[in-house]
Amino acid sequence: MALKIVMLVIFFGVMVAIGFYCRRQARDVDGFVLGGRGVGPWFTAFAYGTSYFSAVVFVGYAGQFGWKYGIASTWAGIGNAILGSLIAWVVLGRRTRVMTQHLNSKTMPDFFEKRFGNNSLKIAASVITFIFLIPYTASLYNGLSRLFGMAFSIDYSVCVIIMAVLTGIYVIAGGYMATAINDFIQGIVMLFGIVAVIVAVLNSKGGLMASLDGLAQVSDPAVSSTPGVFNSFLGPDPLNLLGVVILTSFGTWGLPQMVTKFYAIKSEKSIRPGTVISTVFAMVVAGGCYFLGGFGRLFSDQVDIKAGGFDSIIPTMLSGLPDILIGLVVILVMSASMSTLSSLVLTSSSTITLDLINANKKKKLSEKKQVLIMRIFIVIFIAISVVIAIMQYKSNVTFIAQLMGVSWGALAGAFLAPFLYGLFWKRTTAAACWVNFIFSCAFMLANIFFKSAFPVLLQSPINAGAFCMIIGLGIVPLVSIFTPKPKKPVIDYAFDLFRKEKAEEN
Repeated sequence: MALKIVMLVIFFGVMVAIGFYCRRQARDVDGFVLGGRGVGPWFTAFAYGTSYFSAVVFVGYAGQFGWKYGIASTWAGIGNAILGSLIAWVVLGRRTRVMTQHLNSKTMPDFFEKRFGNNSLKIAASVITFIFLIPYTASLYNGLSRLFGMAFSIDYSVCVIIMAVLTGIYVIAGGYMATAINDFIQGIVMLFGIVAVIVAVLNSKGGLMASLDGLAQVSDPAVSSTPGVFNSFLGPDPLNLLGVVILTSFGTWGLPQMVTKFYAIKSEKSIRPGTVISTVFAMVVAGGCYFLGGFGRLFSDQVDIKAGGFDSIIPTMLSGLPDILIGLVVILVMSASMSTLSSLVLTSSSTITLDLINANKKKKLSEKKQVLIMRIFIVIFIAISVVIAIMQYKSNVTFIAQLMGVSWGALAGAFLAPFLYGLFWKRTTAAACWVNFIFSCAFMLANIFFKSAFPVLLQSPINAGAFCMIIGLGIVPLVSIFTPKPKKPVIDYAFDLFRKEKAEEN
């Protein structure tokens, strides 16, 4: 116990110290929100990866999808690395950095206003971000309860408050740069931690080959009658597994807290190394998490799904590890959660302050006041997420749990297509963005209240979110074709830099 406490104290101490160390770089809006747009490839890549993978992935998704799909759940991690990291960086990285810097946009809603010349679009995007990031933020705490109960036997509420307060301190003090540096450290912990945990867990079952052989012997008639299905290439349910891959991989293309990482990167030269680093990080961390979860059924004699839910699977798998490894696991999950939490609250506070409050005031606020308001909203957002997380834990409010489940789908469904087409296609219209915003949010909210009315495949929030993203890629060009062309001055200004680059090449 003493060893685990010392490890945590050192970890927290370093995080807070970095926050205060970076405070000088967080005095103006650009420095607080984007680190002065001077963040190098290593910090940006790790910030992208650690914001991507939280305790929701390590404890929740890895346990749930590993149990459902067996070793085939590793495809979700591979998809996250290839589609969610490699291709995302190749397609979005440079284009996003160049256009957002040219437009001087600091947030995703701000991009929509300046790219389409529509202030109402920015307000709508800000409201969507606020509504759906709060429950997503609260969901980050869910994976911690059982791990802390296993390692320290302390109340979940205490764990949530400690994590929230310490994250708030370093984000409020140092802004984006403190978050980026801490993400780098937390990412190193996640890389080494997941490898160590996989080796230890598989060794407890006789090693890799013995574990694979044991998994091949597992059968569950309620899932599939095929022998060895949990050890197969595509698992027992490849169609639903595809929905998981699509949402968790392409979803990052439309999430504000992910896309803004490209806003802050230092230079175009940083894109290529950042792409490689981010992809390797995702392959190890995401691939490792889902690979580990795929062996969950080897522990079926210790796991009670009906009593503990899917969140109990990974903690049960880890409960027999040595104390030093359990301490490492706790720090790993804390790292994953704190890095994502810091990114979410910074995104939420900057969106509300810059896109709703300051943008709609006749007399603009000073840089100092804007930074102060963002810091206040960080406190408010963290407090709300803590209250929601504790309320759900204490009373088991299923509505809140459902709302958390649709958050990612609603955000990615609403923003992915408008942002992607807005970067590359001049004909994209504000009307198309509006239609896609309304469709995705309405569809995902309906998935909460009228789930039984949906086709069986779309009753899952995962599949519903993936559906919104795919349909959005058709909605935006279709509506754009049948609505008036964007104003020429707006388009000329947005794409001017790319036109000049093309002219120079010729």
